[in-house]
Amino acid sequence: MAKNKKGLVLVNTGHGKGKSTAAFGVVLRAWGRGLRICVIQFIKAETGKWGEVKAAQKLGIEWLSTGDGFTWLSKDMDETTARALHGWKMAQEKIASGGYDLIVLDEFTYPLHFGWLDVNEVIAWLKENKPPMLHLIITGREAPQELIDFADLVTEMKEIKHPYEEQDIPAQAGIEF
Repeated sequence: MAKNKKGLVLVNTGHGKGKSTAAFGVVLRAWGRGLRICVIQFIKAETGKWGEVKAAQKLGIEWLSTGDGFTWLSKDMDETTARALHGWKMAQEKIASGGYDLIVLDEFTYPLHFGWLDVNEVIAWLKENKPPMLHLIITGREAPQELIDFADLVTEMKEIKHPYEEQDIPAQAGIEF
């Protein structure tokens, strides 16, 4: 049996719920194994009181939010774009530092999809600078094909049924946030 190990690039994409949630499950598993973890959120605002952020703070997991809320509601796209670029600079520093075993770039596909970051430049940078044993999880809808091709594992979340629209049940604390 092969005993080769390497830091994997995982992409959770698709239009179904659970992309970030799956990544945060890996974060919890990694924390339980003593891995050094950093999560960078590219869309959610720093002011959000999300349950996963509260848990990470209690567990001592480094968690950074660089967004200004959901991009489709942004009133200042220049500011939203600048925040995404700042988030990528932070991610580059964390990735290149060698100080982590797992880094999650949550909702990172959006800056790529909207063209705020060039996907080919991002991939070239990762090929050159990602430490060999660093695991990297990237989440978000509309993952570019180039990112899918680069990744080691890609999971597409597909919505089959959703209570928001079908039953008019709003997001619930502890389940969706």
